[in-house]
Amino acid sequence: MAFEGLQEKLQNVFRKLKGKGVLSESDIDEAMREIKLALLEADVNFKVVKDFVANAREKALGSEIHASLNPGQQVIKIVQDELVGLMGGTNSKLTYSPSGFSIYMMVGLQGTGKTTTCGKLAGYLKKNGKNPMLCACDVYRPAAIDQLEIVGQGAGAPVYADRTTKDPVEIAEAAVREARRLGKDVLIVDTAGRLQIDEMLMEELRTLKRTLRPHEILLVVDALMGQDAVTTAKGFAEGLGVDGIIMTKLDGDARGGAALSAKTVTGKPIKFIGVGEKLDALEPFHPDRMASRILGMGDVMSLIEKLEADYEDDKAAELERKMAKNQFTLEDFLDQMAQIKKMGGLASLMGMMPGFGAGKVSDAQVAEGEREFIRMEAVMQSMTKEERKDPSILNGSRRKRIAAGSGQPVSSVNSLIKKYEEARKMMKSYMKPGRRMRLPGMPGGMF
Repeated sequence: MAFEGLQEKLQNVFRKLKGKGVLSESDIDEAMREIKLALLEADVNFKVVKDFVANAREKALGSEIHASLNPGQQVIKIVQDELVGLMGGTNSKLTYSPSGFSIYMMVGLQGTGKTTTCGKLAGYLKKNGKNPMLCACDVYRPAAIDQLEIVGQGAGAPVYADRTTKDPVEIAEAAVREARRLGKDVLIVDTAGRLQIDEMLMEELRTLKRTLRPHEILLVVDALMGQDAVTTAKGFAEGLGVDGIIMTKLDGDARGGAALSAKTVTGKPIKFIGVGEKLDALEPFHPDRMASRILGMGDVMSLIEKLEADYEDDKAAELERKMAKNQFTLEDFLDQMAQIKKMGGLASLMGMMPGFGAGKVSDAQVAEGEREFIRMEAVMQSMTKEERKDPSILNGSRRKRIAAGSGQPVSSVNSLIKKYEEARKMMKSYMKPGRRMRLPGMPGGMF
């Protein structure tokens, strides 16, 4: 989970401050020392950490105290504001060409997930009303074209490729003509990478830039590389010029130092983050929301957007109708679990929920919750449709048959029925006039 170590250490610092009615200068200095160490351990750039702590200390010692906040809360607010500023202040959105045809040139080193990210970006743009096409200009890496065609198919976007030439400029020019002919409004160009930045790579990219005149150049970097990712980003920014950063594999980086350093070191904003392997696992980067996650406050806005994007309105309406008539069945319960899996599982949702920060739910507990989901799903799938629709008919012999069919003990079947009844009661009490169901059954005693 991203920022897990930093989140836990910062919460320990704030826990000490909250218990104090008045903060002395020595209290603030001690807190800032611990924050400094936490940031350095999270692999944040040293100069960035030094400036961050100096700014936060100066504000904490100042007289700008909100009447509604105690001194400890005020320090938390200052650190939150500084984190937001560190990551760029506001969400830096992808911009589109006024001409109506936008070209995005994707650059980066090998192994950063650049080609997959091209597909993810195409999928994101399609969801936002655009009509994208992909272009395969990586003519060196074996199977690069095949990979782009696979991710393009998954994203529902056509791929322009030419296996008869090794000239990326020739391919790119032909792709522009083909995209315009087909009425596409976006062309995403996948370029060649290297194991490290070299002049041959940069010259090829500069030539493509001069030829294509892309609306934006997006640099793909791997968060797991830590400060090496930031150094790479700085090299591309200086040698080529980039408009924004897409940071992949942030979900697998427990430290998060690259995300906290990139904007300050390169001067270029993070526009998107990769939070999983699936083609829909690409999110716009919001510094304020990320700061809230780091401080263990959750990310309610992203959670709501995720639920609204992934939960079908017709299913929500049908579920509301069933709940109003007390007709919620195990068939619906199974569908709810499928919805949670579709949204990335428990781990991705809990990271956005207030109160589920570091130390609240361990990775082991989340993993056990996921395993329990699998067991419950196996039990329900071993039932007949009739049994899922009317659990009251589940007598002893039926439960034994279901247990044998699912490879689970009878106690697991009994446990599932109990959880289902608890969820049904909870959702019935949740239903109130004018309230919209979004993800019923997820909170509370699911596992």
